[in-house]
Amino acid sequence: MKVMKFGGTSVGKPERMHQISELITSDDEAKIVVLSALSGTTNALVEISTCLASNTRTAASQRIDTLEAHYKQFINDLLKTDEAKQKALQVIGEHFEFLNIILKISYSEALNKDILAQGELMSTKLFSAYLSEKGIEHELLPALEFMQIDSFEEPLIGNIKVKLTQLLKNHKDKKLFITQGYICRNSKGEVDNLKRGGSDYTASLIAAAISASVCEIWTDIDGMHNNDPRVVDRTIAIEQMSFDEAAELAYFGAKILHPASIWPAQQFNIPVKLLNTMQPDARGTLIVEEAGSVGVKAIAAKDGIVAIKIKSSRMLLAYGFLRKVFEVFEKFRTPIDMITTSEVAVSLTIDNKDNLEAILHELEAFGTVEVDDNQTIVSIVGNEIVQTPQVMMHLFDSISDIPVRMVSYGGSKHNITLLIPAKYKKQTLQVLNKGLFNL
Repeated sequence: MKVMKFGGTSVGKPERMHQISELITSDDEAKIVVLSALSGTTNALVEISTCLASNTRTAASQRIDTLEAHYKQFINDLLKTDEAKQKALQVIGEHFEFLNIILKISYSEALNKDILAQGELMSTKLFSAYLSEKGIEHELLPALEFMQIDSFEEPLIGNIKVKLTQLLKNHKDKKLFITQGYICRNSKGEVDNLKRGGSDYTASLIAAAISASVCEIWTDIDGMHNNDPRVVDRTIAIEQMSFDEAAELAYFGAKILHPASIWPAQQFNIPVKLLNTMQPDARGTLIVEEAGSVGVKAIAAKDGIVAIKIKSSRMLLAYGFLRKVFEVFEKFRTPIDMITTSEVAVSLTIDNKDNLEAILHELEAFGTVEVDDNQTIVSIVGNEIVQTPQVMMHLFDSISDIPVRMVSYGGSKHNITLLIPAKYKKQTLQVLNKGLFNL
């Protein structure tokens, strides 16, 4: 059995759903198909929720009506028979009835999670309606019946495996299953989610739970590219990379893959393929344990970075200093991306500014604190590049005109990371593309 995940752009138009039905029925292998919400839906639901939170209910109502009109047109274009259209309208109508009812309910974070879940619930039901109209036998598996996270928002892979296995046993006669990405239940049993991009995570968790033959992530680009095609004109798709390389790229900015989606597949050694819905015959990118080759594979950039420097003469020879600094970030559950140290200072970066003020206040107890906002992390990733002298030579030759704020080297044999002012991002990616790939 394999897992196939299709993102918002892959299901965003009726003709795309038509195409997906052909992709998932192209061979006899049993499949679990994971769908995101239709493109634009999650953003619309966020807007509705934001309006409710600010008590602007008229604006929320208008956005609900606009979204409902979009879905009615989608159904009309997706389905052919009047019978199928009426059934689909009735199913989708229940979700919009819910959205209209909540206009009269007090806003809460739990309600927000319920609102955001509607996108995946509707996309899977619409796709199921289309498959039924075409006579394609399948089963709709509700993700809320098996996808679960704990109180720390970490997936309970053991529970997922047990519940999903039982659901599949209940439908032994079926070979095609449709389920929702992104949504789950939390430790309280409430509707929750795996955050933005979580459908990739869902697919990887399902693949791990069922020991899938492969986890296919279908998007609108033909695999992981060696650089950001939105910024750099000439890029190429990478044929094969290791889990470690893919994890570094996903974490440091490669948009094609959710950062958390690698570890379940890696943990259970499930191959991951990144494929293009619009070009299904393209080779794409295969992610497995073996890197396939030595050298630089790709460059990724992560925006919205804040650099924090803590300078203190008391740091000199003071054991426990770094522990105390790290404890501040642990207290506020804020991950650190990069870190460099000297005898009297430590510099680090974060990408989450939610608790920045409180963090800075506590850090001031250790010394002088300096903050640089609007920074970008540029990560150069490849197999054993730290042990490859030519890489460093070409790298620093390429960025001789770039004001580099920090360099992280040696923490991983797969990654060399630079911190630069955000305004130099485009120039940096372009000169590295030429210097490291001759493109």
